[in-house]
Amino acid sequence: MVKEWTDSDYKAETAQGLTLTDFWATWCGPCRMQAPVIEQLADELGDKVTIGKVDVDKNQATAAAYGVMSIPTMVIQKDGKVVDTLIGYHDKNALKSKLEQYL
Repeated sequence: MVKEWTDSDYKAETAQGLTLTDFWATWCGPCRMQAPVIEQLADELGDKVTIGKVDVDKNQATAAAYGVMSIPTMVIQKDGKVVDTLIGYHDKNALKSKLEQYL
């Protein structure tokens, strides 16, 4: 299951373990293409990776704190520290192999 994070809960939700955050917006075409890939990854890796989304229009402070300038941007964190950032659409295999590097 893909979680929906906000400015108020983001740091707590991503503080432990491996997390993938999809920074997106409703008006973003590539973000809509990325969404089913994120859902599939959550189904496959949900026991090993916490996966969530942050709507950049509603949560501008978090997006700014992580330097999100274009979307979709996916941030991979391990125990609250950013270990990788991916910008633009990525297919499932590319994202999965990137996440598996940090497991």
